[in-house]
Parts: sequence; structure tokens; C-alpha cells
Amino acid sequence: MAIDYFLEMKRMNVDYDNVSFVVVLSAVMGMSDMIIGQQIHTTAAKLGFDSFTSVANSCINMFSKMGYLDCALRVFNNMKALDLISWNSVISSCVQSCFEAKSITLFLKLLSKGLRPDQFTLASVLKACSSISEGFYLGKQIHVHALKMGSGEDDFVSTALIDVFVKSERMKEAELLFSRSDGFDLVSWNAMMAGYVTNQDGHKVFHLTNIVLQLLSKLVHVLTALKQGRQIHANAIKLECTSDQFVGTLLVDMYAKCGSIQESYKLFKRMNVRNIASWDAMVVGLAQHGNGEESLKICTQMRCYDINPDPITFIGVLSACSHSGLVSEAYGYFNSMRSIYGIEPKIEHYLCLVDVLGRTGHVHQAKKLIESMPFEPSGSMYRALLGGCKLQRDAETGEYVATRLLVLEPFDSAAYVLLSNIYASANQWDKVNETTKMMKSRSIKKDPGYSWIDVKSKVHLFVVDDKSQPQASAIYDKLEELIQIIGEEGYTPDTDYVMHDVEEEENERSLYYHSERLAIAYGIISTPPLTTIRVIKNLRVCEDCHNAIKYISKAVDQEIVLRDSNRYHCFRNGVCSCGDYL
Repeated sequence: MAIDYFLEMKRMNVDYDNVSFVVVLSAVMGMSDMIIGQQIHTTAAKLGFDSFTSVANSCINMFSKMGYLDCALRVFNNMKALDLISWNSVISSCVQSCFEAKSITLFLKLLSKGLRPDQFTLASVLKACSSISEGFYLGKQIHVHALKMGSGEDDFVSTALIDVFVKSERMKEAELLFSRSDGFDLVSWNAMMAGYVTNQDGHKVFHLTNIVLQLLSKLVHVLTALKQGRQIHANAIKLECTSDQFVGTLLVDMYAKCGSIQESYKLFKRMNVRNIASWDAMVVGLAQHGNGEESLKICTQMRCYDINPDPITFIGVLSACSHSGLVSEAYGYFNSMRSIYGIEPKIEHYLCLVDVLGRTGHVHQAKKLIESMPFEPSGSMYRALLGGCKLQRDAETGEYVATRLLVLEPFDSAAYVLLSNIYASANQWDKVNETTKMMKSRSIKKDPGYSWIDVKSKVHLFVVDDKSQPQASAIYDKLEELIQIIGEEGYTPDTDYVMHDVEEEENERSLYYHSERLAIAYGIISTPPLTTIRVIKNLRVCEDCHNAIKYISKAVDQEIVLRDSNRYHCFRNGVCSCGDYL
């Protein structure tokens, strides 16, 4: 259509200008039609517009992208006024057409004319260096020049130089430059991995992979990390690296953190040689998935292999006790740290013990532990105890703990929300309103709840009562259908924690459309039967949603894996792996 309008201008005697040619040449490049491109170039030349640098640059770019380097060079050589874009276009074109020597010659000519190359010029000529035998030495010279100009730390330049070093088998130089990079550039990571593979250094490949997965685990894309992790596992098998302790531990940890504890456990059992990191990964992984007794069993097996637990092991087993409500076992492990293994408990271990006590109803005992420990209480510790007060509906202790927490972290929205929930469960609506007013007066807003689900490699985000999705109507229809089915199976909404003093029916409906339920409904209508549905939520799952999802997993006969801010919940056939210890 752009070309048609360009031709219509001529028929209607509307004069062209240089912008007309720049725009239409861009349209031709999108069509990859060389005949039309040559005709428009000829028209520009006849009308004298090829003397405009912008038009000539567009012609160079068009001919280059279509693979006609000779035409691009002819235009370049006939130009009377060259700017840096002209040089960058023709140098890049030579590199793309595998005329590396020509691109380097042009670069040297650019310098001889006193022009200052930018990061794109340098990146292009470094790419040429990566394909020639003496590229390493020339690349170092260009790097020195870039440093003098102040472009040596640019991401484009650094990535291109890493590629030069890797392809020249100068991995030490590549590692040094890579270690100084602050950015997360996929090209440079891939270049480093390719170099290690070429040099048969599988350990370093998986060291980099581990860092990538750690970064992924902090992002929403942990949803898709499992697919990528499985691809990495397949490559490890091809490289015959899976028997290595480091690689095996990495894979065990990856599967656990991506919500597939069964695959993690199978891989762990197949490891012939395990170090303390392997055992810790399994202990912590099982604890995070609610398999408390199995986690403690692994810890017992460690000692059979004469491997003593370390501080991380105890964080894992105490978390396992917390997630499974094992109070006496938690005290036993906590006391054995100092008495048997000579490990001085840190504040993280006290936090786990406080969490165990709070979850199991021993809030006063947890409060005494905080007051007697040799550390100043942290906000996390008070939050854990406040969560216990919420579960036990202990408004008095909750008020005391919230007061202490707000002294440490006066702008922590979670403290206000937990306290409001405690008041709401006790029908103390005046205090709920007071807490809400306090939040408003301090300009504190409740963290909104979000849930994510990955379907066909695309991540979909949901908020409460979300109608923004294109398939919103189908999602709500499915959710309404599920609510009716699970209601017939015995599910009744728990409205105790809905922070509104309104009619019961309205309370119930406000629970139905929480973000995780919408995400699950979308997963059910968008995936084949028996597919495991994986959802991430940025906050803790509420008790009512947890109960509803148990019923849903049974109704649809699908496994549902929910990762909330605290742990994994694996729902199968009406049962959650956490044993209802939220």
C-alpha cells in the first residue's frame, strides 16, 4: 500500500521529497522486492535525490538487507557526503555478506578520515574479527581504541569482543571480560557456553546455567524455567555430565525450585556420589513442597553415609517440621545443632522454630522464644508469629506482635493486612476500620495479589475479579461451573477473613474470583486433560482458596501446582502436599 501511494503521487503530479524516498525504500525492504527497489533507486537518481545522505543510506540499507552488497557498495562509493550511518551500514553489510576483510578495510578508512566510530561500528567490526585467523590481536587493538573513546564498557562492544575471544579459543580473556559485565546479555552468555562446550569444559557450562536458573527463579519466568531446565538436562546427558556431583546437584535443585519435586527426587536417588550440597538441595526441596517426613528421612540417611549436617541442612529440616506441624521433632533438631554437631543456631534457625510454634498454635511459647533468644528480633520473625496468630485467631497476641513489627517496619503493608484479618475473624470491625484508617493516614497500600500461569510458552497474569483477558467470558463460565461442582462435593466458602462487614452471600462471591482461581480456570480450559497446571502467586494463598483448589483438583482429575510466596502446594485428588499447614 505504501508503494501504491508513492506511485499515486506521481500520477497526481505531487512532487517527491527526500522523505518520500526514505519511507518507500523502507517499505521495499520489508517486501524484499529487488526489481521495485532498483526502479525506485533509479527514480531517486534521475531526480537528484540520491545526493541526499539520508536517501543514499536508505538505498545502502535496502540493497544490503536483500543481499546485493555490490549495489550497496556502488551507492556508497558514489556518495559525496558520508555520515556515520553510511559507514555503519556498509561495514555491517560487508560483515553480514562474509566480506570480513573488506569491512575491516572500511573501518580503517573511517578512522583515517578522523571520524569517531560509535558502539555499533565497533560491534560490527569486532564481529568481522571473530571470523578471521588474526582476529584476536586485531580485536584487542580495537578494544584498546574503544576504551580510549569511552565505549569499552558498552554491552554491544563487550559482547562482540567476548565472541572474538571465544572463537579465538582465548577463554581466560573471555572470562575476564565476561566477569566484568553488569548486564544480562543472552548473546554473551551463549557465547561463553559455546566456548566451554568447544573446549569440552562441561563443568563451567553448568556453572553458568546454574546462575541463569537462579536469576530465572527470582522472576515470574520460573514458570517456563522448567521447560528450559529439561532441555539443559538433556544436554547434560548428551555431554555425559550427569554423573558429576556438581551437575547432578544443580539439576536436583533446579527441578525442586521449578515445582517438580518428583523429578528432583528421582534424579537424587540415581546419583552415585553425593556431597553435602546434594543432600541439602533435596532436604530443602522436599521441605518446600510439604514433604516434611520425607525430608527428615533424607536427613537421617545422611548420617548413615557419615555426612554431618551443616547450617543449611538444619534450615531445611526445621522448615520441614514447620510445614508439617512437627513440634517435638523441631525442638529435637534445634537442640542437636549445638549439643551434637557444634553448630551455633543463627537467627534463621530461630525463625524456623518460631514458625513451627506459631503454625501449631503455640503462639505464647513462640513469643517467649523470641524474647529469650540472643538476637534482636527481625521483621520476618514477627511476621511469622503474626501469621501464627492469624491461623489461631488470637487477636490479643496478634495486636502485641503487630505493634512490635510496626516499630521495626512501619511501612510494611503485610503487618496491617494480617492484623486486619485477625480482627475480621474475631468480628472486631471497629478495629478493622481503625487499621484501614491508619494505613491511609500513612499512605500505605496493600500489596495487590497477582497470579501467573504459563500456557504454550506465554505467561498470563491475573488479578482478583480480572476481566481483562480475551477469554474472560470462558474463564468465568468455567469457574462458575467448578464452584457449583465443588459445592455439591462439600466445599463451603470460609468468609471469616473477608475484610468487609457485609452480607454473607456477598462475602462468598468476593472469594470466588481470587487471582489464583482465575488462573487455574484458564489453565483448565487452555490445556489438554491430565496436564499439570502450574500457577505462581506473589502472596500467600488464603485458606479458602487452598480448600477450594483441593476440591477442584479432584473434580477435574488434574494435578495443580501452586507456588505462593511461602512454598509449593501440590494438589492431587483433593489432597495438598502441605497437609493443610499453610
